[in-house]
Amino acid sequence: MFLKIIKGCGKMNFGRVLTAMVTPFDHQGEVDYPATKNLIDHLIANGTDALVVAGTTGESPTLTNEEKVALFSFAVKEVNGRIPVIAGTGSNNTRESIALTAEAESTGVDGVMLVVPYYNKPNQEGMYQHFKTIAESTSLPVMMYNVPGRTASVLEPDTVVRLASDVDNIVSVKEASGNLDAIADIIERTDEDFTLYSGDDGLTLPILAIGGTGIVSVSSHVLGQEMQQMVQAHFAGRPSEAAAIHREILPKCQALFSAPSPTPVKAVLNMAGVPVGDVRLPLVPLSDEEHRELMRKMQLQITRVS
Repeated sequence: MFLKIIKGCGKMNFGRVLTAMVTPFDHQGEVDYPATKNLIDHLIANGTDALVVAGTTGESPTLTNEEKVALFSFAVKEVNGRIPVIAGTGSNNTRESIALTAEAESTGVDGVMLVVPYYNKPNQEGMYQHFKTIAESTSLPVMMYNVPGRTASVLEPDTVVRLASDVDNIVSVKEASGNLDAIADIIERTDEDFTLYSGDDGLTLPILAIGGTGIVSVSSHVLGQEMQQMVQAHFAGRPSEAAAIHREILPKCQALFSAPSPTPVKAVLNMAGVPVGDVRLPLVPLSDEEHRELMRKMQLQITRVS
């Protein structure tokens, strides 16, 4: 397994471009494992350094825990050590998250991602205790996930810094707050071996520029090579090249969020010859007009991927 490293023994290396993988469904709305195998191979071949399985992009709210554990196990088997597999085991129920994390660990995943508790809106002390309690129940590396637009709660920099300092295996945060001031504050006040990933595709390069590590991406399903080229250009000291790639792919990244995610990216993958099926309710497929407009914006990318 990758990544069973505690802080102080070297920087955690989940990679630079991580994909928050969609969950393929068949025509009956069940998890499609042959399509999942095909998708994993596609992502690895197109620039993905690690997979996040059964996160929000994987439609985790509509997956049962049994489906999640089966997906973790399947992904570990199919990846076969090529890249890290990170399991989405967070929820707004601390006890349930502990139980799911234990099951995920038994499948051989390389880390877990824990989202900020949604709906119940805990205060900062509640968030601290939630993440600390789950992390202390496992030996796996933990990435926290701050996404106020979905959770209605903000994991504040002080709490991130406190958790990073107090809990050895809390090693990373995925930041989708869009608040560059807060992100810079976290980077400045955490140890060098604590990693911060952008959770917004369009902010990847700005976050790298202030010290971020990489991106947990949706767009990398179809823009993986371009995302890798941008990231590599940045770290190789070629800022003009990185900026040019950022400007080129930004409209496509925006198009992939033109409807509730992951509906657009699933539509593009299906059109590009990487079948992943439709979304589960309460999400619905794109309307004909939405589909036509998305395909128009992504046409060059479809040609490239197919």
